[in-house]
Amino acid sequence: MSKNIVKNIFKHIKLVIKHKWLVFKFSCKLGIPFRGFMHDWSKFSFEEFWESVKYYDGGVSPITRCKVDNGYSKAWLHHKGRNKHHDWYWVDLNAPEVAPIIPYKYVVEMICDKLSASIIYNGKNWTRNSEYDYWQIEKTRIIMNPKIEKFLTEVFIQVRDNGIEKAITKQNIKELYKKYCIDDKTKYKYEFHGEWKKID
Repeated sequence: MSKNIVKNIFKHIKLVIKHKWLVFKFSCKLGIPFRGFMHDWSKFSFEEFWESVKYYDGGVSPITRCKVDNGYSKAWLHHKGRNKHHDWYWVDLNAPEVAPIIPYKYVVEMICDKLSASIIYNGKNWTRNSEYDYWQIEKTRIIMNPKIEKFLTEVFIQVRDNGIEKAITKQNIKELYKKYCIDDKTKYKYEFHGEWKKID
């Protein structure tokens, strides 16, 4: 095993742990500590780990670099199918509803994931605008329920305008999800218990 591969192993592990720790801190703040703890454990699976080590550079996601070289990423195909905080987990082109409203706890974990990735990869260059600016590009490349898209856009606008401390609070995120993702016709059928659950 080359010295470069060994270095990449330790660098990748360090990066994943930093990311997981920041996601966990955000998740605790938003009332979903278990989701924060469970976040991204699949990155240590054989399918994801070794590809990430091979394409590690510390500045760009190894998945992105692998896609450039190969046209696809086995690690990403494995990852998105096992982690409910990713939008592509919920996409089914053969279903009556191609992109349903993502349940509360998973879309909140998605927020934690996106903010953490933005902070980790941008490093010293990160600003309150970073995730909002990235989201403007990202949302044009994905399939997502329009209500979830509007919800996320509002969250990142608030981070941009007010900062993380004010925007990322349990009460604020819960109210925004209610505003954008639970419409007036069905709102009375739901109660909030860590996620919106339908009342029979």
